[in-house]
Amino acid sequence: MSTTVTVLGLGPMGQAMARTLLAQGHAVTVWNRTPSRAADLVTAGARLAGTPEDAVAASGLVILSLTDYPAMYDVLGPATTALAGRTVVNLSSDSPERTREGAAWVTGHGARFLTGGVMVPAPMVGTDAAYVYYSGPARLLEAHRDVLGTLGAPRYLGEDPGLAQLMYQANLDVFLTALAALMHATALLESAGVRPTAALPELLQTLAGTGAILEAGENPGAQLEAGEHPGHLSTVTMMGATADHIVATSEAAGVDRALPEAVRAYYTWAREHGHGGDNWTRIIDAMRPRVETRG
Repeated sequence: MSTTVTVLGLGPMGQAMARTLLAQGHAVTVWNRTPSRAADLVTAGARLAGTPEDAVAASGLVILSLTDYPAMYDVLGPATTALAGRTVVNLSSDSPERTREGAAWVTGHGARFLTGGVMVPAPMVGTDAAYVYYSGPARLLEAHRDVLGTLGAPRYLGEDPGLAQLMYQANLDVFLTALAALMHATALLESAGVRPTAALPELLQTLAGTGAILEAGENPGAQLEAGEHPGHLSTVTMMGATADHIVATSEAAGVDRALPEAVRAYYTWAREHGHGGDNWTRIIDAMRPRVETRG
């Protein structure tokens, strides 16, 4: 069934969502600070609203694709009278705490609120590979599952509006760190004359195979939950020595050492706290919140 949907924010992600909704036969109203970004969408059948208030009033389901949560206040602040009775789905990125504050602000104006985190880049929105984390009232997701599901498979995490944002940030923690590692490793190889076109295919094999490597010999999730760190396959000492070598190699090559030094610091902490024989997963204790004692 066709549903009327509003999309606020037409960066690459907002445009991709609006196009996907239009392709599924939904009536789409759009708004953006720079109206020219809506030109192709209007040609495809979208309606361009003149103001955020007009855009919000046009639909019962309002999807936000903005820079962050402060941008939500900037955009919706002048449109609060139109929020009552609407469902706002904010797919913008920010911290979990700001998300909770934003949820309270929206519901305080009589609207319903879902948080979402889109886990694919804009070109993959609407494909079979797309998925989106959601948190907030489960009934809201169920009420709009058919529409939201066209953007990507919904993965519901719970009632706390900050959960989807936290899961999104956690995934991006892995992703951004991996991207930085790829660039650092490429710079290392460049120092010996290896071109990026030759380096990256080799490095990407390691990145793509990391999951299989972990599953083949370890079950880190279960071990972490049990507080167990068996060192029969790899140890903090062994992995820490490799971290030492990467720092030394980087220094000799004149490549920035900040990333490998940060990694080495976790292994150093674990060794200094008597965990050299434990599995590499013990470094999580260097990252977890610690209660500082005062003498």
